Amino acid sequence: MRCLFFSPVALLAGITTVAAAQNPPVPPPAPASAAAAAPQAGVKLADYAGTWDAKTMVGPKDSVVATYTLTVSADGKTWTRQYANRDPIATRVLAFGGDSVVTETGPYQSVLRPGQTVTTWVHGHYHGKTMTGTFESHYASGDVLKGKVAATRR
Repeated sequence: MRCLFFSPVALLAGITTVAAAQNPPVPPPAPASAAAAAPQAGVKLADYAGTWDAKTMVGPKDSVVATYTLTVSADGKTWTRQYANRDPIATRVLAFGGDSVVTETGPYQSVLRPGQTVTTWVHGHYHGKTMTGTFESHYASGDVLKGKVAATRR
C-alpha cells in the first residue's frame, strides 16, 4: 500500500522538479540608482525659439525634396513654416514632451505637387541647435508621403 501511495507522489515531485529546472524563476530587477530614477528635465517650448533652416528628405539616399524656414516665437507659442517665394504658413504644436514635438501644418498648396493641397505632420527631436525627425504629408488626393526632416538653428 505504501508503495502505491509514494509512487505517484515521487512521480509528481519529479515532474515538478523538471518543470522548475526548465523555467527558472526570474530574478527581481536591481534597484535603480537615485540618479537613474530621477526624471530628466524636459524641453520647454521656448527652447525651440529662433529661426531654423529645415530640409525634408525621402528615399534610401535621403534625397532632399524641399527646404523651408521654420520660425518659432520667443515664447514658443507661434510657429510658421515658409518655403522660398511663398507666404508663411501657420504651424500648430499638437504635442510636446521630453525632447520631442509634434506639429501640424496645413492644409496648404503643395510645393512638390502643384495644384494639390497637403497637410504635413512632423515629429521632431530637439538637440539644442539641431532637430531631426520624421514627416508625413497627406494630400487631398489621398496620397501619403513619408520621410525624414532635419533642421539647424541659425
